Amino acid sequence: MTQPDITVYGAFWCPDCHRSKSFLGEHQIPYAWVDIEEDESGEAFVIEANDGKRRIPTLVFGDGSVLTNPSNAELAEKLGLKTTADRHHYDLIVVGGGPAGLTAALYAAREGIDTLVIERAAFGGQAAATMHLDNVPGFVDGVSGQEISSRFRAQAERFGVELLQANEVVEIHHHDNYHCVETSDGSEYSALVVLLTVGTKYRRLGVVGEEDYLGAGVHFCATCDGPFYKGRDVAVVGGGNSATEESLFLTRFADRVTLLVRGGELTASRIIAEKVLEHPQIDVRFHTEVEGFEGAESKLHGIRVRNTETGETETLRLPGAFIFIGLDPNTAWLQGSEIELDGYGFIRTGHDLVHDGSRPARFGEREPAILETSVPGVFAAGDARTLSTKQVASAAGEGAAATLMIREYLKSH
Repeated sequence: MTQPDITVYGAFWCPDCHRSKSFLGEHQIPYAWVDIEEDESGEAFVIEANDGKRRIPTLVFGDGSVLTNPSNAELAEKLGLKTTADRHHYDLIVVGGGPAGLTAALYAAREGIDTLVIERAAFGGQAAATMHLDNVPGFVDGVSGQEISSRFRAQAERFGVELLQANEVVEIHHHDNYHCVETSDGSEYSALVVLLTVGTKYRRLGVVGEEDYLGAGVHFCATCDGPFYKGRDVAVVGGGNSATEESLFLTRFADRVTLLVRGGELTASRIIAEKVLEHPQIDVRFHTEVEGFEGAESKLHGIRVRNTETGETETLRLPGAFIFIGLDPNTAWLQGSEIELDGYGFIRTGHDLVHDGSRPARFGEREPAILETSVPGVFAAGDARTLSTKQVASAAGEGAAATLMIREYLKSH
């Protein structure tokens, strides 16, 4: 583990503490956590640092400076995250900085295409929060998500790609030869081509108590929040690759991990499933469905579960639960735009747009390229695209392929 240069003083019940922790977690920035309700010296420090007031979160940085309840913008500035682009027009704007987006940007820059990448969180996407990747070509012994993400970023920067971080695209519109994106800070950037590599986010259970205990016992990132459970017992919900991989990761900290699987078997790849089933610190409970979360004083105390075969219910007395039950595309902001989505919110491209005999109106007699969306000059790649495989290697491949199509598009525009 990286030695943190940041210490966050706060309490589990504090929503602003959760916001600051989430911001740091999204950007893969390590930090130490001190709960001032359990640490008297931590509480005394907060009171002293804030002129006698018990104000949280209080963040202390490696240089000795202190920020109290900073906004996300203030945190981004303190951390040196670039949130404003150098110009307002580019040949290509890539929305999303995961494997697909960064690979596309690398290929574009090498082709002399002036490229801006806009990423709302940490570069690397879901891959950055994955403990270990064994199926990326070229890494014989596997590679951590953080390492491969930093390599993606460094290679893109080497070829002059401009990277904009901690800023979210909230709208896209089109006029004449230009595609324009608006970001959450009110800035607008235009380009001849836009590539959407917006990725996915973890799906929630939607049960009682889930929202109440977010960041206070209910989590979606083992890398971010696993260290809080050193020496304790936790649950993981899900039976696929993400749930099993993160269960293995959590054994680094937790004494015991209980894996709650709704079905009768693990759907993860065989190798990972076998590791989980044989691991002495992991208990797997099949036919188990989460019905709700229970707690007090803004801390999770238990998980209410039901056996789907017998109907019996019980409450597991556990302080932490990590949810990994699937992914939803980060495309809510595209609803109502000209970009066509399928019934699940994934971006439709290429043949999927014309297989029923119709053709998007803007294309005239031309058919969309394989990775082109319903708007000419707007492409999509990676996990948020319909029929994508949700794998790092294929996302990177789609990013490279998209850039080759973009190159041909720019020749005539």
